Amino acid sequence: MAGMLTYFPSFIYSQLFETPPVPTTDFTGQTVIVTGSNQGLGFEAARHFARLGANLILACRTVSKAEAAKADIEKTTGSKTIQVWELDLSRYDSVKAFAKRVQGLERLDAIVENAGISTMKFAEAEGNEATITTNVVSTFLLALLVLPKLRESAKKFNIVPHLTIVSSEVHFFTTFPESQADDIFAELNDPKKARMWDRYNVSKAMEVLICRELTELLASPTSSRKPFVILNFLNPGFCHSELANELGMPVKVLKALLARTTEVGSRTLVNAVEAGKDSHGMFLSNSKVTPVASWVTSEYGIKAQKKLWKQFAPILEKIQPGILVNI
Repeated sequence: MAGMLTYFPSFIYSQLFETPPVPTTDFTGQTVIVTGSNQGLGFEAARHFARLGANLILACRTVSKAEAAKADIEKTTGSKTIQVWELDLSRYDSVKAFAKRVQGLERLDAIVENAGISTMKFAEAEGNEATITTNVVSTFLLALLVLPKLRESAKKFNIVPHLTIVSSEVHFFTTFPESQADDIFAELNDPKKARMWDRYNVSKAMEVLICRELTELLASPTSSRKPFVILNFLNPGFCHSELANELGMPVKVLKALLARTTEVGSRTLVNAVEAGKDSHGMFLSNSKVTPVASWVTSEYGIKAQKKLWKQFAPILEKIQPGILVNI
């Protein structure tokens, strides 16, 4: 709560006075994947990519909704290079099948991992609480599975691809107390201990910590060890979307007063793919490199980051043996 109160003034200022720029980069000939792109931020970001000429893949759980989104985007942009691929982050077999299909692409310039859930109800998916499965485990399972294609494309086409994770400023609103448990995932998966009111914040904090750890493990912009891929993670701001539908009246009132339009928020997703090498490993807010929450870089946060990765890496390896070699 203290973190939320401290951050609130800058949040208000950001919402009222900082508007992300309209994307202008020409993506003609580039292949871009946007997950969760049949509605909300992903949908409007996909529209921007299509408008700018990208060969676009809409990765969505419900194909019929994605087909409707495709038709809408085609109508408004004139794009003829949009595909719909099924991707359900609540099922690891779906993630692995999707990633296998990605390997068959001629090239991949960017993947924007936007899909996620926010819920106050405890439910399980693949043995974890569903928010953790979707927002954390499957998000990074997909990230590591597509890294080889991104690196292959970097080498073959002399490009610098992007792996972009849509995170959130809500990591400022938690301190991830579950990181103090002996087994972080067991703590998160215990329905008797689940703090669901904070779960979305925690999932986004975990994304931030894992992105920071991966940045340390991946090749740097100046390294010749492997073809370079930009990994960045972003905050789209507080936007009108369906993500917070389960939250109460105070959030709805706040939305009415402060929320950005979905289109304005979606610009940040595209801006992150427009960003250069200086965005590698960085948190982008309002389309600018911005410091993460102070607790993340404190001794407490660094210990939590290392501990989380130590426990998370074997989980990924169990789901897909050999995946850690991709790093």
